Amino acid sequence: MTSPDQAADAGAVDPVGSSRRSKITPEREQEFYDAVLDQLRECGYDAVTMEGVASTTRCSKSTLYRQWKTKPQFVAAALRANRCVRFAGIDTGTLAGDLREAARAAGEWSTQDSMLVQALSHAVLQDEDLRSALREALVEPETRALDELVARGVARGEIAADHPATRFITAQLMGVVRARPVLEGKHADEEYLSAFVEACLLPALGLTRPT
Repeated sequence: MTSPDQAADAGAVDPVGSSRRSKITPEREQEFYDAVLDQLRECGYDAVTMEGVASTTRCSKSTLYRQWKTKPQFVAAALRANRCVRFAGIDTGTLAGDLREAARAAGEWSTQDSMLVQALSHAVLQDEDLRSALREALVEPETRALDELVARGVARGEIAADHPATRFITAQLMGVVRARPVLEGKHADEEYLSAFVEACLLPALGLTRPT
């Protein structure tokens, strides 16, 4: 039996025979986005096709082409729809505590996000919209969140506003997440990132390590 969502995927035709944009529920749309991102992580960008996503989600590929004209547009939309600030809500009362929590949070999602970035590393150089979507989804939200952690530390008087190390916090933490799979063939898990914060970030900021 055809579900309501799958029936909607079939689209509609107006009296003069031209295709109208399919009516897709938000839940069905998210299913498409999840499918394309899963395929990106598993197979890489080049292996992702509209036909493959259509087969996985049991819809017609014409549905996908009506909604998103090209694969780059489809992937960019999926990235933007799945934007999530992993560091949202972190506020332990100290900058050191916040950075430790950020390390734990980053460790929880580093595997999936690292796979996604690696899958798109070449494609984003060729497509400006794809590059912009990747920044909007995975880079800028985390940068703003980490900047807020630092700003609170400055406001509390824990570090000086002009401390030279503050500008490198995001680059260091996110850089380790991206670089470890390449350098060591392992993802930057919670244990690794926590050790990095204790050994590198906190000393650079002049914050006392726990006894």
